[in-house]
Amino acid sequence: MSSNVTVPAPVQAFVDAINSADTDAFVDLFTPDGLVNDWDTEYTGHEGVRRWADSDAIGALAKMTLLTASTEADTTTVRFDWSSRVFNGESTGIFVVHDERLRSFTIPPNH
Repeated sequence: MSSNVTVPAPVQAFVDAINSADTDAFVDLFTPDGLVNDWDTEYTGHEGVRRWADSDAIGALAKMTLLTASTEADTTTVRFDWSSRVFNGESTGIFVVHDERLRSFTIPPNH
């Protein structure tokens, strides 16, 4: 769900994959060298992205709602609400899109 927040298609697909618990679709959104950086812990490549999805997102029964978003060039910064067995609350997320895929998703430690 993204309640009236407009984002690039790969970012919306990221939210949709989490909310529908589709790990394969989630991993496929990333470039082969894609990166998830969660509070300075990096998960690299499809194997790393899958590991993060299994431990902190889809495997933790996460639901994500976009609250706000702004896009400049290839970077979209969002504020989102997150509910899971690992974390509940609002965070900031930074997506970098490359050729209609995600190069990275970062949750900075000072969110």
